[in-house]
Amino acid sequence: MSYTALYRKFRPSEFEDVKGQDHIIKTLQNQIKANRIGHAYLFCGTRGTGKTTVAKIFAKAVNCEHPINGSPCGECEMCKTIAAGKSMNVIEIDAASNNGVDNIREIREEVTYRPTEGKYKVYIIDEVHMLSVGAFNALLKTLEEPPEYVIFLLATTERHKIPITILSRCQQYDFRRIGIETITDRLRQLMDIEQVEVEERALRYVAKVADGSMRDALSLIDQCIAFYLGQRLTYENVLEVLGAVDTDVFSKLLRKVLKRDVTGVLEMVEELVMGGREFTQLVADFVWYLRNLLLVKTSDNIEDVLDVSTENLKQLQEESKMIETETLLRYIRVFSELSGQIRFATQKRVLLEVTLIKMCIPAMETNQDSVLDRVRVLEEKVEQGAFMAPSYEHNRSQRNQADGDEKQQKKPELPCAIPEDIQEVVKNFRSIANEASGLLKTYLKKAKLSLGGENRLMIVLPEQMDAQIVGEDSRRQELEELIEERIHKKVEVEVRCVEQGRRFEDTFVDIEKKINMDIIVED
Repeated sequence: MSYTALYRKFRPSEFEDVKGQDHIIKTLQNQIKANRIGHAYLFCGTRGTGKTTVAKIFAKAVNCEHPINGSPCGECEMCKTIAAGKSMNVIEIDAASNNGVDNIREIREEVTYRPTEGKYKVYIIDEVHMLSVGAFNALLKTLEEPPEYVIFLLATTERHKIPITILSRCQQYDFRRIGIETITDRLRQLMDIEQVEVEERALRYVAKVADGSMRDALSLIDQCIAFYLGQRLTYENVLEVLGAVDTDVFSKLLRKVLKRDVTGVLEMVEELVMGGREFTQLVADFVWYLRNLLLVKTSDNIEDVLDVSTENLKQLQEESKMIETETLLRYIRVFSELSGQIRFATQKRVLLEVTLIKMCIPAMETNQDSVLDRVRVLEEKVEQGAFMAPSYEHNRSQRNQADGDEKQQKKPELPCAIPEDIQEVVKNFRSIANEASGLLKTYLKKAKLSLGGENRLMIVLPEQMDAQIVGEDSRRQELEELIEERIHKKVEVEVRCVEQGRRFEDTFVDIEKKINMDIIVED
């Protein structure tokens, strides 16, 4: 006898064997026990979650001669005939290949004849969303008022494609994705029956890759067993067969990206290529890895939610301290976009390499969330002394020289009196600015001072980007605290920028110059 695939060999034959859909199984069993069976059911859900399987069990249960607690007995003649696919009363139709009006008209003609055996004639229409508009219209009247001995079981993965007139005539049941724990337990049970020795970690990885589909999980484990026939199936074996990557590789890749080591990142891609890793799976797994890292960084006591080992959890906790939340969100966005593109790309490697280089060099992106990364890169360079910003005096002399030939414009009037607190700040501002940290210190060297209202100091920067950086709440608060430490009074700081094409003197009063002149006169 030829080999039978695991997902066919272990297809559930009674309701108790269906995993992860207890809310549906309980409802159907109660209907059968109470003889409250509907005439039309719609089973919705992703692939491999048990829609067709439950439909077949339901067809057996309603025709079973001796049902047990709402489930088919499996021993009577009707159960055996239906299980063997020989019953004339259970008709399975694939709507993908039988989607025309003529196919549905045949059903309308057939339903007029009573079942030759058993109680009900059951029509199982799989992928019902594939029916044409004409076929749906032909089915409509029959579906609304079928004979008492006819039951329609419709199954679909895309409920939104089904007309509302059909939906309103059916009882709708949503099949959930099956959890990793449930799939792992089922795989472990079946591997014991098959007498295959499998590592627990390997089973959990297969369950995760299956993405909620029991059928996919059985197909994947079947593939891995065939590759290592007669051997113990380990986690590394599964990774090799499925073309997947271990989490240690993702950890190394992320650390190189954080160091902006473009050469190291490209060398890792080369290793993955030579190792025969599948790029689409690599991207999907890396997004999942970043998702776990985000959960660790933003939540406490996350161990119960994450499906990782204790060793991997420690590694994630260590890396969560190395990366900012905004940067992590940008990485997830970039790779999520990549996962949708790489599936259909002809040059998958090039697309992956370009994406990783973008992550290493934020300046290559123009998205809003990449600006923070670009600012951090600048801060690091400033702290390392990579470049020094020109002095305030140098900037002022350059602007004065550039504006020397321009036509003199009317200047704003000087304030009659400047509050004493503001005067005290202005006199000490340059020494206060020298005490600021990192990038703030650099930008304050380019700043000019004006009066922003009663007891409010206005910091004026030459560019809009400069003003945005200095005007961030954390930096503005730092400056106000430095001022308060110096003069022992609270002074509110307002940050503005010079309008494009205008000079500082055209819009603002330079109170620093005015106060310095007053001091010279008094002396």
